[in-house]
Amino acid sequence: MPRRNVAAAVGISLLIVALFGLGVALVGTGEATAWLEGKKVGVVELSGTIEDPLPVLEALRGFARDSKIAAVVFRVDSPGGGVAASQEIYREILRLKKTKPVVASLGEVAASGGLYVASPCTKIVANPGTLTGSIGVITTLPDLSQLLQKIGVRLQVVKTGRLKATGQIDRPLSPEERAMLQNLSREIYDQFVRDLARARGIPEVRVRSFADGGVFSGARAKELGLVDQLGNYYDAVKLAARLGGIQGRPELVYPEDQEGNWLRRLVKDGARTLARALAAQLARAPRLQYLYRPGTLRP
Repeated sequence: MPRRNVAAAVGISLLIVALFGLGVALVGTGEATAWLEGKKVGVVELSGTIEDPLPVLEALRGFARDSKIAAVVFRVDSPGGGVAASQEIYREILRLKKTKPVVASLGEVAASGGLYVASPCTKIVANPGTLTGSIGVITTLPDLSQLLQKIGVRLQVVKTGRLKATGQIDRPLSPEERAMLQNLSREIYDQFVRDLARARGIPEVRVRSFADGGVFSGARAKELGLVDQLGNYYDAVKLAARLGGIQGRPELVYPEDQEGNWLRRLVKDGARTLARALAAQLARAPRLQYLYRPGTLRP
């Protein structure tokens, strides 16, 4: 064999070995990117009342770090919930969409905090009949004073500060306490309106014109600029894939905890929710929420 052919054969062999070694190294370090597997769409689901944001935050951050994930679908089916919990998810969505498109898919209900957490997504897809809106703040405090009097129970409270123990169950709110809570609600409401206006690119004064706590359909939300497109979950997946530069039908990836350990997560979340509910009942502390409670549908 001529020397030139031998040299070429050796060169090709060395190149093949080098490429094989690079592939093994990439797989071994978890960096097998689109070069090996192709880009994918991550799916994060939020259903039920927003209480503990950590599972959603961890899922979003995991997809942010995963080079195989080209885009994320954020499936929201929630009436809202805790203010701070909703704000944490909102901020994480803002971070993620700086590097990857995030498409919100609104399910049966995405109202109040459910709308709030979806608002910073790159695009929002809703069904025409999705219940959304309910832009406002609510806090509910029980007054058991008459019941306690009937059964002969009286609470003895030692406190400092005239507004301490606001919302105590053995008496109604004083005018001063009610004013304090109303002012706090107004402050949290203003945060909601400002964040929603900024995220959706709608003038704040326009948001305030319909942010009266009423709910409206997904079709109406699109007219108001709160939703970009009408469609179902798979329409949102298709849009996310297109924004992520994926050709054809994308492979969907779910967070490990949602995909393989759903029973453990169900038990853990149930225990956590029960513990929080018991603690709230014992503490009886006023709690402000971005929460939709069924009422009149806004036209």
